[in-house]
Amino acid sequence: MKYVGAHVSISGGIYNAPKNAKKIGAKAFGMFTKNQRRWNAKPLECKDIEKFHEELKNSGIMTDKILVHDSYLINLANPEKEQRNKSIKAFIDEINRVKKIGLKYLNFHPGSTVGKVEDGKGLDLIVEAMNIALKKTEDVVLVIENTAGQGNDLGYTFEHIKYLIKNSSNENRVGVCLDTAHAYGAGYDVKNNLDKTLIEFDEIIGIEFLKGMHINDTKVELGSRKDRHENVGRGKLGWKTFKNIMNDSRLENIPLIMETSNKDEWAQDIKKLYDFVK
Repeated sequence: MKYVGAHVSISGGIYNAPKNAKKIGAKAFGMFTKNQRRWNAKPLECKDIEKFHEELKNSGIMTDKILVHDSYLINLANPEKEQRNKSIKAFIDEINRVKKIGLKYLNFHPGSTVGKVEDGKGLDLIVEAMNIALKKTEDVVLVIENTAGQGNDLGYTFEHIKYLIKNSSNENRVGVCLDTAHAYGAGYDVKNNLDKTLIEFDEIIGIEFLKGMHINDTKVELGSRKDRHENVGRGKLGWKTFKNIMNDSRLENIPLIMETSNKDEWAQDIKKLYDFVK
């Protein structure tokens, strides 16, 4: 079964996320637990968490179909001590917030070397940060999102992601979110050969690590190493790409989340995606 949704707003309280997901007919959703452009946040209140679960029950959406996204400020590959320590502390806090809410996944971008170290050293810094976080937290699965490789971003190859997983202290608490726009920007042709991309993913990483997808279209060409999302079906990938995703048996039972700007059209896009299922 396919579980499609969008990254919905928590404006007014985290309990509004499942309400907003239900409004658009989603069976999955993405969310933040705090303002994603600030380091600090108020502690989560028990009454808000209780209300969140009431609304979640009302929506019919399961906890393992929710991808919580961490703050955009966090950079686990930054070699500069002050910023690195700040990122690790914030990352641990994000994991603990997911745990406190009672959810399963924290989706994060691997990080950027900010041009200060080689890619290999940057990957080791990410591994070290992940292992610190794994040691200091419980249960929550750290879901690595592939990148387009823009600027000094790491995680744009499946080999990068394999390295992070294989060097983690607990593979059972690590997974992957495959972003279609990022994959295409990085040179993986999900448009013309989704099958080849997924076979390569399985051979290098292992399909069992795929915990979710961001189903985004893109404004850029294959291998551009740029990250420019476009509304589903309206960019370089086109509707056929997403029809293929909806009919691929390897992509069952994971959250398929749109991170697009056309919020007024999410409901009709979700319906269209489900109409593709044969």
